[in-house]
Parts: sequence; C-alpha cells; structure tokens
Amino acid sequence: MLTIFTVPKAFRGHIAVIQRNAIRSWLLLRPKCEIILFGNDEGTKEIAAEFRLRHIPEIACNEYGTPLVNDVFQKAEKSARGNVLCYVNTDILLLGDFIEGVNYVARRKRRFLIAGQRWNVDLLKPLDFKVDWEEELRSLVVAKGELYDPAGIDYFVFDGNLGEIPPFAIGRTLFDNWLIYRARERGVAVVDATRRISAIHQNHDYGHLRNGRTEAWGVRKRGEILS
Repeated sequence: MLTIFTVPKAFRGHIAVIQRNAIRSWLLLRPKCEIILFGNDEGTKEIAAEFRLRHIPEIACNEYGTPLVNDVFQKAEKSARGNVLCYVNTDILLLGDFIEGVNYVARRKRRFLIAGQRWNVDLLKPLDFKVDWEEELRSLVVAKGELYDPAGIDYFVFDGNLGEIPPFAIGRTLFDNWLIYRARERGVAVVDATRRISAIHQNHDYGHLRNGRTEAWGVRKRGEILS
C-alpha cells in the first residue's frame, strides 16, 4: 500500500476548491491509497471526516505557527500503514500514471526517492470527476499548462526512513532541494519522474501568508527563512 500524506492550508475560498480537487484525485488512485491529513487548520478535520481519511492534528510548528517538515515526516513514517510513502502538497492533482510510475521504480530499485516537475494550470472551480476527467484535464494542460522550473518540487515518494531532517518550514524554500541532496548523500536512487508522472499544480495566490509570495520566498537577516 502507498501512503500519501499532506499538510493542508485552511479550507477557505479558492484554496478550499483546489485542495478538495487534489484530495478527490488521490482518492481515485488505484490501487487505493492510505491518505493522512496533518495539522488542524480550518476545515482539515471536517474534510478528513467527509472523505474518511486519517487525521493527525498535532504537529510541531515554528514560532510563526508554520508546520515543521521534520515532525510531519517523522510522524508519517511511524504511523503509515503503507510501505511506500508520498509527501505531496495539497494543491497537486495526481492521475493514474502516478501509481504506474511509482510501481515502475519500486520494481527496479530497493531504496529510492521519486520526484518530478509539475505542470501549472488555472483551475477556478471544482472539478467534475466524471469518467473522462483525466483526458479533459490532460487536454487543458497541453493547451494552457506550463511546466514549472525543476527547482520547485511538490511531491516526494520514498521507501522508508529518510533519516534526520532539519526543522524546515513547510511551504517555504529549501526543504525540497535538501531532501534530494540528503537522499543522494545516503546512496538512495533519486529518480526524476517528470516524463512519467503528471503532477498538476493548480495555480493560486499567496493570500494565506501575511506577506504573500514574498514571505514564502523571502529571507530574513542571517539567512533565516521567513515563515
């Protein structure tokens, strides 16, 4: 079994729409995956109950109230029922080729970390998950989507313990690239699955942060990442 875990933002406005879209796409993956929602932001408990997902509300945060990567990953590794784990941001849609790509790597590598670029697309309304929803979404991505820079990574699939992780803030810079560095340092096969896995990012603003996009990407004095 594959365990997907994530830390949703508060379910408000457009963010609520795209997070529900993402979670519903994960629920349609086959074989069925375990899904764990971390944190206690507005609406998370209710969404977990609505879709019958596991919910772990208590997670460590920094002084700004931003969840910490190391605590979330540690709790996921300890509580997951699956033997392969996937951290994914809650605005990412996953299609059928996701499971196919993970299985392809798992059959060939004993230790692995799978990541890949995402496709950015505008989705303003709830998706209609009818029979041909994947085909319609792929057509939209081909027509209007944009492949994002390799430095921005929104999902990681791995088998087992990644080792000790520094207390990075989720949703800010550095931690995604550090995870790849750490895996390579430990001799884990790092696989770029961009050509095999369609990770579709639903564009959004940064209204959930006090200082918007600057806060997500900015740096304070002495190299402290804004949180």
